[in-house]
Amino acid sequence: MIELSQNITEYIASLYGDEIARKYFDFIKTGHTTYLRLSEPYPSSDSILRKLQGYGAVLEKIEAVPAAYKVLQGEEILGKTLEYNLGKYYIQSLSSMIPPLVLSPRSNEVVLDLCSAPGSKATEIASLMKNQGTLITNEPATDRIKMLAHNIDKLNIVNAGVIQYKGEWLSRLYDHYFDKILVDAPCSALGVLQKKEEVNNWWSKERMEKIAYLQNMILAAAVKMAKVGAEIVYSTCTLTPEENELIINHALNKYPLEVLDIELPIKANEGFTSYNGEKLRSELSKARRILPWEVDSEGFFIIKMRKTGKTEPAKPLEVKNNLKLLSYSDKLIRSYLKDISRDFDIDENVWKDYRFLINKNDIYFVHSNWHDENLSFFNRIGTRFGLIDKNNRAHLHSYAAQYFHNHISKNIFELTSGSQLKDYLNGGIIKAEVNSKDQQIVKYGGYILGTAAVVNNGIKSQYPKALRIHEISYY
Repeated sequence: MIELSQNITEYIASLYGDEIARKYFDFIKTGHTTYLRLSEPYPSSDSILRKLQGYGAVLEKIEAVPAAYKVLQGEEILGKTLEYNLGKYYIQSLSSMIPPLVLSPRSNEVVLDLCSAPGSKATEIASLMKNQGTLITNEPATDRIKMLAHNIDKLNIVNAGVIQYKGEWLSRLYDHYFDKILVDAPCSALGVLQKKEEVNNWWSKERMEKIAYLQNMILAAAVKMAKVGAEIVYSTCTLTPEENELIINHALNKYPLEVLDIELPIKANEGFTSYNGEKLRSELSKARRILPWEVDSEGFFIIKMRKTGKTEPAKPLEVKNNLKLLSYSDKLIRSYLKDISRDFDIDENVWKDYRFLINKNDIYFVHSNWHDENLSFFNRIGTRFGLIDKNNRAHLHSYAAQYFHNHISKNIFELTSGSQLKDYLNGGIIKAEVNSKDQQIVKYGGYILGTAAVVNNGIKSQYPKALRIHEISYY
């Protein structure tokens, strides 16, 4: 049970009063509720739900939030299932699912998720874009960007590029560029204290004010990067006006922005229009504050704005591009695609919908309508497609095998037991007679898991190291 620090106790009481403060304190002491979001594009939701029920999970559909379910029973199993390992669903708080819905990105738009890791909202945005269009994600921290890339791979996201750069400086690269921007800003996390107890150890008003300074800079960069007419959603998982209404009030006074009306699919309250005796912009009432005890999830602040005029550009950053996205017909990629098509009997017309990037021996792929001119600035683009061996022949990556599962009809190796499944998921060798010397596609329980190399006594797993797991629940 959390014993709140005096810093937090005094702040919450001064902000909301004793009655609401008691609700906050009582809620913090309860165990947090788990939610999940079904991923797309995958087999029908009914199929995944039946699988989860078979594991003993009891779920309640959140009718107003697409693909969202509340976990009533079986929380302990959800992070250990084969379906979770394959990215069929994503464990995410209900409140966290709301900002992407408010952003409402479309597949023909250029979209930025400015503070992306670990990828909860980024992968949801990709799903709302139907895995098409141009999604650019950004994360400055090396350890967190690894988790972002992991989730992009795991959920087979093929419309996202990943940048590692300080968000407050990214406007040096992009000026009046994006159609929509999500600024899910780093914050003091008072809305998620129930599951992030470490916040209780470091939270102070001084620390909060330092974070607010950074938030101002990040939002300013977002405004400069947005086109005239573009929409910006600003959100945090904290309850402090210093990191929410005061940030927006400052931006409204400085930049050509208007606040848009929004209605959330879960209970929420209007934003503050005054604080500590200071009168704020009246349109801040259009912001929405989600109080955790009212929705049995995290506390959040969400506001949507539109840029109404031009802004002064930041000092431009010069980028020398030495990478190129290749269409399926480009001679640099054509022979490799032929290798893959031949091995797995994939119609070569499938490749028309994608573009490819060769970086040393690695091949990545992204949807054909993804576009950006600063390719060399990206940490990575799309997801892994294949690997070029020492004989200059391409081999399909497991992530690509999962993604193109509907197009593969040859060299499929079906696992027949749980022990074989565990060996494969742990990168082991499955002993068997294999008639072909070609790379194999490995399948179990109706799922394509990935690829395997043919060896003398069977097949050697090529399941991604990032996904390998020792404890797995399966049918």
